[in-house]
Parts: sequence; C-alpha cells; structure tokens
Amino acid sequence: QVQLVESGGGLVQAGGSLRLSCAASGSSFRINDMGWYRQAPGKQRELVAGITRGGHTDYGDSVKGRFTISRDNAKNTVSLQMNSLKPEDTAVYYCNDKAMIMSTLRSLEVWGQGTLVTVSA
Repeated sequence: QVQLVESGGGLVQAGGSLRLSCAASGSSFRINDMGWYRQAPGKQRELVAGITRGGHTDYGDSVKGRFTISRDNAKNTVSLQMNSLKPEDTAVYYCNDKAMIMSTLRSLEVWGQGTLVTVSA
C-alpha cells in the first residue's frame, strides 16, 4: 500500500505565504499524477493544483498565478507553494496521488489525512 503524510499547514495573515508538502511511502510503487485538493466548511472538495509525472501542471481558476505545485519523483514528494493568500483560501488541504503497485500493476488513488490552512483577514 501507499501512505501519504502532509505537512505545512497553519495560520497566516492575508497576503502571506505557506508551503505544503506531501510525502508518499510504501513499497514497490510508482506515483503517476499528484495533486492538492481543498475543502472549505460547507463546500465540496475542489481541485487546487495537479501535476503529472512528466511535470505538466493544472490549477484551479481561483489560485492561478498565486499557487505553484512541484514534485520530486525521486523522493515521491509533492509541494504546494501558496502566495498572496486570501481568507477564501481557508480550507483543509488534501494531498492526492494516483499510484501503481508494481508487483500487481494495480492502480490506486490515495489521499492524505488533510492539513488545515487558515488565512485571517
């Protein structure tokens, strides 16, 4: 199996920055797509940013130009640099990986436990 551990959430003032990180661990797996989602109270979970194994990125409209996703394939990590944060960015942020178990070629989708980001006005 594959496990994800997130770090980097916290409280920040509007206009500030935070960096989220997510590390995947397990045995004999390959991470394909990686991404970050968020869920604010009373709202549906939404895509924040995604990145393919080859480095192609995709961003939600509300974060374009402010957030940057990156990954390290050798370390199986994905990071989200969040700049110019706004109160409406307040949410629980979840790491999401689409992986393959190499011994069985089984694909699976894995979620992190979530990390809270709070942006004060």
